[in-house]
Amino acid sequence: MRYLLLALGLAFAGTAWAHNCPNEMKAIDAKLATKPQLSKADADKVAKLRADGEAAHKAGKHDDSMKALGEAKKLLGI
Repeated sequence: MRYLLLALGLAFAGTAWAHNCPNEMKAIDAKLATKPQLSKADADKVAKLRADGEAAHKAGKHDDSMKALGEAKKLLGI
C-alpha cells in the first residue's frame, strides 16, 4: 500500500511539473515586457531559450522545456 501511494504521488508530481511550463513562459514574458537592460547577446539567448522551451513543451519534453526556461529566467534575474 505504501508503495502504491508513493507511485501515485510521483505520478502526480510529474504531471504538476509538466504543467508548470506555461507559468514559466508567462514569467519570462512578463519580465521581457518590462524591457530589462540586457546585452544583445543575452537578449538573443533569452529569446532562443524561451522559444526552445515552448517547442519542447509542445513536443511533450517537459524536462527539456523546464531546463531551457530555467536558463532564460537566470539570464533575466528571475
